[in-house]
Amino acid sequence: MTEVVINSCYGGFGLSKLAIEKLRERGVEWAKKIILDGEKCSNGRILKMTSDFYFEEYIPRNDPDLVSVVKELKEKSWGQYSAELKVVEIPDDVEWEIEEYDGKEWISEKHKIWK
Repeated sequence: MTEVVINSCYGGFGLSKLAIEKLRERGVEWAKKIILDGEKCSNGRILKMTSDFYFEEYIPRNDPDLVSVVKELKEKSWGQYSAELKVVEIPDDVEWEIEEYDGKEWISEKHKIWK
């Protein structure tokens, strides 16, 4: 089975600062690219955030480290506005994609669409 992290509530996918820090400790390269509160941006300025919510489109939702951190931290892995992260199991032989409505996500089997 393949495990995938989705957001199961309206609001949108996001990770807490703690979750990103845990992923960095594990050496996860994509987590190292996310600029956290208090860190320098590419323009040299220090990032100041009023919320605990980190989202990057390049987060691979089936990353084993991401799945493990979400399972380990539970609610503490959720960003402030990211609602509820959930690990969903799907069969290994299914070609899948994440779909969403107003931030609430589900996994669908990929199929062809003609318009």
